[in-house]
Amino acid sequence: MGAAMRRIHVGNALSAFGLGFTVPYLYVYVAQVRGLGAMTAGLVLAVFAVAALIVLPFASRAIVRRGPLPVLLAALVTAALGALSLGLASNAVAVLLSAAALGAGQAVMQPALATMIVDCSTADTRSRAFAMQFFLQNLGLGIGGLIGGHLVDTTRVSSFTLLFAIEAAMFLLLVVVMATVRMPHSPRVEDAPTSAKGSWKQLLGNRAMVQLCVLGFVLFFACYGQFESGLSAYGVEAAGISTSALGTALAANTLMIVVAQFAVLKFVERRRRSRVIAGVGLIWAVAWLAAGYAGLGHGSQEMATAAFVSTYALFGLGEAMLSPTIAPLVADLAPEGMAGQYNSAFALVKQLALAVGPAVGGPLGASLHAPYIVTFLLFSLGITVLALRLGRRLTDVQDRPWLRTSRVIARGEAPAESLAA
Repeated sequence: MGAAMRRIHVGNALSAFGLGFTVPYLYVYVAQVRGLGAMTAGLVLAVFAVAALIVLPFASRAIVRRGPLPVLLAALVTAALGALSLGLASNAVAVLLSAAALGAGQAVMQPALATMIVDCSTADTRSRAFAMQFFLQNLGLGIGGLIGGHLVDTTRVSSFTLLFAIEAAMFLLLVVVMATVRMPHSPRVEDAPTSAKGSWKQLLGNRAMVQLCVLGFVLFFACYGQFESGLSAYGVEAAGISTSALGTALAANTLMIVVAQFAVLKFVERRRRSRVIAGVGLIWAVAWLAAGYAGLGHGSQEMATAAFVSTYALFGLGEAMLSPTIAPLVADLAPEGMAGQYNSAFALVKQLALAVGPAVGGPLGASLHAPYIVTFLLFSLGITVLALRLGRRLTDVQDRPWLRTSRVIARGEAPAESLAA
């Protein structure tokens, strides 16, 4: 791992640590501590998604033209200002504007950091680099949330102001760290479109990338979009899960990722990417069956709680399999020099799914318990079908990246054999 990659991974950990400080407590802060009500708190969460959807198309073009590092530094400063002003905001307008700045900065960080990982890695090291990124992100979020939970006090506004100030400091510290990164020279793309419209038209002409985006939407809608909305509402309403048990389930998800990430990496490195994603769909289908038993079965409360915690753990196992698979596949589908455009497009799909997922899953999970489980069980099986269909459109090297290395070795050995002869 080179010096640039080490700094990028430090950046991932710091940004996740800062976000973990505040994200779990944002609703409580706006609705109760600032006394602005549940409606304003809900709007703040919506503003995060809307801001991301607005800025990501512009960010993709900026990453291609200017490179990922300047875009990342601008995003970090924007997020720092948003976090600091959010901690000081006392009225609805100030809170919403601050949330928009924080959400926009946070959204742009993802494709910028992903593009930096692509630029600083090779095809052989990329899966491990993205696995490390995902591992550090979850570790940072978990540690940040744990420490933040001990600092907040709903009776003191100053405790939340301190929380957002620490988050802003993390982003500014990250500016200092990332400013020292020496990025490799990115090649100029001679046939790249000169307009934003042309670049998006070129991307949409890549049928494999379009299929991957559809698959990505279903992945994020059926899993990540349900964690803190539909699934938690279903657990409380249908399975009688306590808030402490819900916290245990979230901890089980993070623990599974942290423990299994690199063991899973060894398993997936030599398997077809499309088959790995298809396997994730089947694992998540089992997770939804466990959730169905927790809320619709007739077992004891202890059995229901165990099944519900298992649901989150199984989701974590699937996430650990996806982290070294999806992001490197996006990079391999991108033409040379266009990784920023493709990473931003995939991040846009992710944000759209995270915006739609809670809006659909929340009411469904809270009131229509059986239809909720059946719906997302079918979505999980749909992931398997879409992944297998995507595999038929991928090239051998895109689906089985280790062939790239074996073919290089084979080409290198041929001259030596002929010389010996």
